[in-house]
Order: sequence, then C-alpha cells, then structure tokens
Amino acid sequence: MRRAVCPGSFDPITNGHLDIIARASRLYDEVYVAVMINQSKKGLFEIEERIDLIRTVTAEYGNVRVEAFHGLLVDFCKQRDIPAIVKGLRAVSDFDYELQMAQMNNGLSGVETLFVPTNPTYSFLSSSLVKEVAAWGGDVSHLVPAEVLTALTERLGED
Repeated sequence: MRRAVCPGSFDPITNGHLDIIARASRLYDEVYVAVMINQSKKGLFEIEERIDLIRTVTAEYGNVRVEAFHGLLVDFCKQRDIPAIVKGLRAVSDFDYELQMAQMNNGLSGVETLFVPTNPTYSFLSSSLVKEVAAWGGDVSHLVPAEVLTALTERLGED
C-alpha cells in the first residue's frame, strides 16, 4: 500500500489545501491529513473542529484519513509506515522554507518530500488570508468549501 501524508494546521482548510489533498489521493492508495497541534497558538477552530471539517470535505475521495498530530512529523510517518510527505508550493518563497524542512525530515528518518505546484487559481491563498478577509466581511466563498464557509461565518459572527 502506497501511503503519503499532507501535513498542516488547516485553520481552516481552503480550496488550495483541498486541491493538493485531492491530487495526492489520486497518486497514493492512502493519504493521511495530519492536523498539527500547536499549543502555543490559539486557532480560530479547535483541532477536533478542523478534523471534522476536513473529514467532511474529503469524504468523497474514499482514501483520505484525518488525524491530529503533535511533535515531529517524521514520528507520525514512522508510526504509520508513511514514506512520503506531500506539500503544495505556492511560490519560490515557500520553496526556501520547505526545502529545509524536507532535507531535515529526510536526514532524520529517510522520509521523502514531494512538492506539488499549487493550482495557479490558489497561488495566493492561505488560511490566514481567508480568516482576515472573512473577518472584515469580504467574500471568501470561492476560496473555501461550502461547509467551511458556513463554519467560518458562524465562528466570526460569535465575536
């Protein structure tokens, strides 16, 4: 069984993330979406909420598993026999950081990192940008799945 992982904070998952996950799901038998737990940062959505949203929007793929992780990504990979990390690259600036991470991960455990160029439609997209635009009342309906838009609208309406 060919396995890969798509890691991130996914706060919230965007259409850009979903595009990378969908493409990975066509290349691998099983794709894990590893939702990073960073206790030093307060996210807009709790980890379980993010996991539920990702499970909902990836359900149609059939070969995507969603789990939280804390610690080193290579340990997550080792525990699940995952030899490959799939990362989307939006711009050259992403590559500089991601190359260092890929080299470190490979040096630590032999896990390979595969870089997938982002669909140009989503080359500017980030969760942070979506949250900022949505918080100011901007239309992000074309940037996130419908279920995420609903959750985002509800969450931001609570403030």
